[in-house]
Amino acid sequence: MKKNIEITEEQILRAAPHTDKKHLREFIPVFNGWAERFDINTPLRMVHFLAQCWHESCALKYLEELASGEAYDTGRLAARLGNTPASDGDGQRFKGRGIIQLTGRKNYQAYADSEYCSGDLMSHPEWLAKSPGAYKSAMWFWKTNGCNQLADNGDVEALTRRINGGLNGLAQRKFYLGCFKKEFGL
Repeated sequence: MKKNIEITEEQILRAAPHTDKKHLREFIPVFNGWAERFDINTPLRMVHFLAQCWHESCALKYLEELASGEAYDTGRLAARLGNTPASDGDGQRFKGRGIIQLTGRKNYQAYADSEYCSGDLMSHPEWLAKSPGAYKSAMWFWKTNGCNQLADNGDVEALTRRINGGLNGLAQRKFYLGCFKKEFGL
């Protein structure tokens, strides 16, 4: 039987001392309250989740993509993300937000349609750059996209591809994974 995973601010700061403390104080209760519902319920799943999210958000420094999102307005990438030219500005409206940088109309709509999202996210996509949406949406994406199984297999490259679409930042993701594994005794 798997037990609830709980983390503390002190543990995170020992593993990643440069973590944004304001966002960390928001993250801890959301993670501790919701991780079990998203099956992030083993130490191995937890450290993989943390490592990927810490890279994506620069250790919780950014809950919203720095780029404008204009690159997601047209072309194959826009189509893959569900952004449509007829919906002028989808790239900017649905740019990466949250600690896993949820991106695109299709992903926002899927989260909005889930039982975990409350409120009208499609009218207020900026909510994913605030607590609790920034954190819950990441856990939802993680579970919905089969990341728990990849974490169980220790497959950092497959996790990175699933989250990022490529291997961007692989070395830093592995670094964070090592830090979190050391802190949590794995």
